[in-house]
Amino acid sequence: MRTFKGLLTAAAIAVAAVLAINPQSALIGDAEAAGGLIHSRNQIAPNRYVYYPGTEVLAGDEMRVVACGTGMPNSRRSQAASCFLIELGNGDKFLFDIGTGSSANLAALMIPNAWLDKIFLTHLHTDHIGDLDALWAGGWTAGRFHELEIWGPSGSTPEMGTKYAMEHFLKTFTWDKETRQAKLAPRGGEMIVHEFDYSVPNQVVYDKNGVVIRSWPAMDIADGPVSYSLEWKGMKVVFGGDTGPNKWFIEHATNADLVIHEAFMLPEQMVKNYNLPPVAAMMVCCQLHTGPHAFGKIMSAVEPRHAVAYHFFNDPNIRYEMYEGIRQTYQGPLSMAEDLMVWNVTKDAITERMAVTTDDAWGVPTLAKPAPGTGKKWMSKEIAEGRWQPAYDAQDAVLDQYVEDFGIKPEQDWRNKQ
Repeated sequence: MRTFKGLLTAAAIAVAAVLAINPQSALIGDAEAAGGLIHSRNQIAPNRYVYYPGTEVLAGDEMRVVACGTGMPNSRRSQAASCFLIELGNGDKFLFDIGTGSSANLAALMIPNAWLDKIFLTHLHTDHIGDLDALWAGGWTAGRFHELEIWGPSGSTPEMGTKYAMEHFLKTFTWDKETRQAKLAPRGGEMIVHEFDYSVPNQVVYDKNGVVIRSWPAMDIADGPVSYSLEWKGMKVVFGGDTGPNKWFIEHATNADLVIHEAFMLPEQMVKNYNLPPVAAMMVCCQLHTGPHAFGKIMSAVEPRHAVAYHFFNDPNIRYEMYEGIRQTYQGPLSMAEDLMVWNVTKDAITERMAVTTDDAWGVPTLAKPAPGTGKKWMSKEIAEGRWQPAYDAQDAVLDQYVEDFGIKPEQDWRNKQ
């Protein structure tokens, strides 16, 4: 809302400037709006400074990166935890992390769930996987009728790796999975897990349809975390995940168009706003993670076309102080990321905008056809006999008309199967 208000203010200033030069221009002819020239009183308004999801087709050599979560482990309505979506002009879509709260921002983009089926996890902290359950179940019930694919690193022991985590994720949600599979396409409740060795630098973990995704070790609290790069059509986007400064990032994030790397809040900000003890705040900020000054030093070394700082609460009293710290060591193009910030990347330009979305998004269907559920009955006779029939009878007239309108056959009507 802060950014959107700023856009409205910018538009108002632009209109006021036109009227100051020619008070009649908005009434009798062309007018210059913030997004471009208005030629008539009845036309589509320019919207170059905002992105309305679903209204733009990417060019065949264009990327779009959307920040669906840029915040911290503890939840707040204004900022979800780590999640970035990369969309390509060939139609491919990739999620990097799916942190707590991010699935709502992802849903607001109104992309069919059938296409949100590839997730690359940097590591297994909840602020990077916390909304996996929401995407898994919500995407399944809203049109993803095939498996969710997960890529992620191994750990120092098998139980510290992605495969173990996903197997036990499905075990945790056994009741959810089994009961939904009885009614919904069973494959939608399954996962395909691709675990790779976290310790191998710059290894290819995905190579398909002209897209190459590589990983290399990151440095967080233990062995296991990784950073990624995505290369396509001669362009490169890097996503660092959680990491302290390390030699692998300096080597493999070079020659990138867009580099997304954490810039953690300063120790005194962590003490004041996050209630951490001073010793812990210094360690968390600047050993386990990457502080603003270190972020700037990294970007000065890898020299991206555009740098993106994330993983901090984007409040004014936080952001500006962090920005000043970064600018002490880096002077290149920079975004201080916030949720629903968007970057369009081509070889000629990188354009930053904010997405304008709805809070009341519905799932968007595709032509994919659902398969029948397993049909397994999980309700016992004793519970089924608890139905209060008068309420069921009250909806029979409505359902009779529904059956007629949609051509439902008698054997498909659940009322005939009781």
